[in-house]
Amino acid sequence: MSNVTDAAAIAIPEGRTATAKSPRAAGSGQWWRHALGVIALLWALFPIVFLVSAALNPAGSLQTSSLIPSGSSLANFRTLFGDSSRPYVDWYKNSMIIATVGSLGSVFIGACAAYAFSRMRFAGRRPGLLALLLLQMFPAMLTFPALYLTFAKVGDIVPALGLNSIWALILCYLGGAMGANVWLLKGYFDTVPKELDEAAKVDGASHARIFFTMTLRLVMPILVTVFMLSFVGLFSEFLLASIFLQDVNSQTLGVGLYSMSIGNEKNRLFGQFASGALLASLPVVLLYLGFQRFLIGGMTQGSVK
Repeated sequence: MSNVTDAAAIAIPEGRTATAKSPRAAGSGQWWRHALGVIALLWALFPIVFLVSAALNPAGSLQTSSLIPSGSSLANFRTLFGDSSRPYVDWYKNSMIIATVGSLGSVFIGACAAYAFSRMRFAGRRPGLLALLLLQMFPAMLTFPALYLTFAKVGDIVPALGLNSIWALILCYLGGAMGANVWLLKGYFDTVPKELDEAAKVDGASHARIFFTMTLRLVMPILVTVFMLSFVGLFSEFLLASIFLQDVNSQTLGVGLYSMSIGNEKNRLFGQFASGALLASLPVVLLYLGFQRFLIGGMTQGSVK
C-alpha cells in the first residue's frame, strides 16, 4: 500500500496539486460555441422574418418594407388571391400536381431499378450502374433544347403532351428519375437480407410479389426519403418549367412568382410576392416536419452499405 502512495506522490510534481475542474469551470470556456450557434440561428432567421414582415406590410411595396413592420394587415394576401391576371391558386395547384405525381413516379422507377440491380445478376449490371453514375456528370441543361424541340413536335400530334402542358413536363422529369436515386435506393436494398427473398421463393412467390408485398415495406424509410427529396426538387424547379410553361394559367409557383419580381411593377407587387413565397413554403415545411424521422433513417442506413 505504501508503494502505491509513493508512486502517486512521485507522479505529481512538487508544488502542484491535482484538482478536478468543476462543471461550471469546464463549461465557461465553451461560451464561444453557443455564441456562434446564436449568430448562425439569427442569420438563418433573418430572411424568414423579413419575408413575414413584407407579407404583413399594409403598404405592400419594396420601398416601405422593413425588418420590423409598422403595421399588420392581410391586404397582400387578399390582393394575391384576387388578382385575375396572376392566378396564384392555379400556380399552386400545378406545382402540387407536378411535384406529387413526379415524385411518386420517381420513387417507383427508382425502386424498380434498384431492386433489379440489388437482387438480380445479369449481363451488363455493373456497366449499367456505372453508366447511371457517369450520366450525372453532364449538366441537365444540355438536354433542354432537344426536349423543347421534341415536345413541340409531339404537341402537334398529341396536344395534351406538348408545350404548356404540365403532363409533358412531368414526363421530362420522369426521364431523369434514375441516377443518384438508384444508387441511394440500391444501398438500402442491399441491407435487406436475401434470405427473406429465398424463403418467399420457396413458398412460391414471384419476384413481383416479393417486391410489392415484402421488400417495399421493409425499405419504406428510404422510399419516403427519396420522395421528399424529389418533391422538394420538383416543387422548386424553375428552368425547365419556364421553358415548357408559357401560358400564365399553366405556370408553376416558381415561374409565376418570378414574373412578379421582374419588370416595372416589381416594387408595387413585392407584398404579393412575399405573401405568395410565404405560402409556397408551407408544403415543404410540413413535409419535413411530418417525415423527418424517415429522412434521417433513410439517409444514414442507405449510405453506409
